[in-house]
Amino acid sequence: MVSCLDDLPITELKGVGEKVAEKLKRLNIVSVADMLFHLPFRHEDRSTLLPIGALQPGQASLFEGRIELAEVVFRGRRSMLLRLSDDTGFINIRFFHFSNSQKQMFKRGQWLRCYGDVRSAGNGAGLGVVHPEYQLITLAQRGQFEKGLLAVYPVTEGVNQTTIRKLLAQAFHLLQQGARVRELLPEALSIDKGFPSLIDSLQQLHYPETMPSEDVSETPAFKRLITEELLAHHLSLSRLKAGLQTYPAPCFKSKELLPQRFLQQLGFSLTAAQQRVVAEISGDLALNQPMQRLLQGDVGSGKTVVAALAALSAIEAGYQVALMAPTELLAEQHLANFKTWLEPLGIKVACLLGRYKGKENQLTLDDIRLGGSDIVIGTQALFQQKVEFCKLALVIIDEQHRFGVQQRLALRDKGVLDGMQPHQLVMTATPIPRTLAMLGYADLDLSIIDELPPGRTAVTTSVLSVAKRQLIIERIKQGVADGRQVYWVCTLVEESEVLQCQAAEVAAELLRSCLPELNIGLVHGRMKAEEKQAMMTSFKAHAMHILVATTVIEVGVDVPNASLMIIENAERLGLAQLHQLRGRVGRGQRASHCVLMYKGPLSENANERLSIMRETTDGFKIAQKDMQLRGPGELLGKRQAGFMRFKVADVERDAAVLESLAEMADETLQHQPQLVEPLIHRWLGNSVEYAQV
Repeated sequence: MVSCLDDLPITELKGVGEKVAEKLKRLNIVSVADMLFHLPFRHEDRSTLLPIGALQPGQASLFEGRIELAEVVFRGRRSMLLRLSDDTGFINIRFFHFSNSQKQMFKRGQWLRCYGDVRSAGNGAGLGVVHPEYQLITLAQRGQFEKGLLAVYPVTEGVNQTTIRKLLAQAFHLLQQGARVRELLPEALSIDKGFPSLIDSLQQLHYPETMPSEDVSETPAFKRLITEELLAHHLSLSRLKAGLQTYPAPCFKSKELLPQRFLQQLGFSLTAAQQRVVAEISGDLALNQPMQRLLQGDVGSGKTVVAALAALSAIEAGYQVALMAPTELLAEQHLANFKTWLEPLGIKVACLLGRYKGKENQLTLDDIRLGGSDIVIGTQALFQQKVEFCKLALVIIDEQHRFGVQQRLALRDKGVLDGMQPHQLVMTATPIPRTLAMLGYADLDLSIIDELPPGRTAVTTSVLSVAKRQLIIERIKQGVADGRQVYWVCTLVEESEVLQCQAAEVAAELLRSCLPELNIGLVHGRMKAEEKQAMMTSFKAHAMHILVATTVIEVGVDVPNASLMIIENAERLGLAQLHQLRGRVGRGQRASHCVLMYKGPLSENANERLSIMRETTDGFKIAQKDMQLRGPGELLGKRQAGFMRFKVADVERDAAVLESLAEMADETLQHQPQLVEPLIHRWLGNSVEYAQV
């Protein structure tokens, strides 16, 4: 009977007992098919065997030699040192990790074939290689090896390259004997795209005939695997979306009385982009299936007003709203805004933060449980087990990239009872490139606020060396004389000689000594939340000229009169964070400026980041460049990046494949749902447990 390798345990392969199987599980290898999908990250050309005398430092090389010396040495760190020689010279081999069995096999006179990075051993000791791949050979086997390309794989402790290659050879032998691996791409798609079979594609990946070129992704075999992997990622979230849509949700048949009263008291009109997004959200809330919408808008585009209008629709229909922010500072900023906006309309606004304790906190919890609070604003404290809502029907999550998907779903589970699900609106001021949004947020419909409100002023950005600090201080002095307020942002709370960063406390003292006539405040992450909020309130009330801060002010801080920002050690921050910080100025009528102060010498990457910040304020261009420099996983946030670790795909390079993914995923879900679970398991393993509904 022909076996299916997807169902064949890895323990069926020779050499895989219980202990080895446990180690392979760390690489997400449980079945023989998992072994086939454990893909190489590079190939090495081992077609040339070099004499030891011809080896050059800085090159990965294949060579053979006889052990002349083998000893365990204790020079700073315990290691095993071998000296190999042939007729042309000698080379030192060093192992920092070795077993007793290795000590026994490394005897004088034994021949080894080695492959590794050759380097200069220093101090006139000749050349050396640390932890090469090696093979014991006899004198008669010298020069007899299989020439060609060799794949290099991810490994784990106790599982080396040789083990992986032996197991793969067994797996491919089973395929030659008639075993199979499930073809999970829809057949019509494979025919339409001219894809080779899955087995042929895997063969080309593991055992290419020629060294793969940089444009290998254009070959049909790679395109097939790229398409399958991206489809698996898309399906993991599409399934989540489809599953949620099978649940009912409350319909907000609003009379629009509260939203209209709110707009009348605002004192300004919504932009066309805000009006368009409000209409999209209102359309979702009128349906009896849960809204799952991502609201994306650049810094200062007016997302909070849109969120308030969505909240009013729910409250007018008799339901509760929860708004979750990533930091207490941002939560309290939202609290202040929503109290100002909504309490005049007779709406009760409550707040839940991790630091709230005691009787007063219990009264708040009771009020939420009994339905006395209409909108509850807080941090992750909102989805603690002790928090119970009476009729939660709308969940709003701000700066959603800072939360993992699990956290988002945990708050959803607090929603209304009787089988219904709450609506969800998640917001981000980190612009997400379209290709990444298509994949990373496939469970969400997308709304974009793509214009800034009138009155937002452009921020000019300059890049200056720390050597010009005194010039910058003079500029601050002049700015304050003109009525401006200033942010001075540091990247660390404490001095660090290693990173050579200016600490916030030291910066504040320096500014006080240089500008004794000015009021200078300080805010950082180690202060109590009440102290931070008091400092921010004081700054907003013009009681201070300069606020020295760490990156705690990255999001949510709104001080219209602050029109000058200095960012120390700007070379240490990513583009998204620099863009967020810069968005704290330019909120009033004055022309605003941001100075990126750096300590040289700059790396090529850092120089590129600072140049981009100087050239543009377009958040989408910055996000696109950020993805190129840092990769999609980091842009989404580390907690959420598990499903963005690709084996063969690349979000930017494979944008053309992404264009057709949504339709491909929908067709698979509707017409071949039996393929979904195997596809997700094959490419994502256990990294998408959150996608279970």
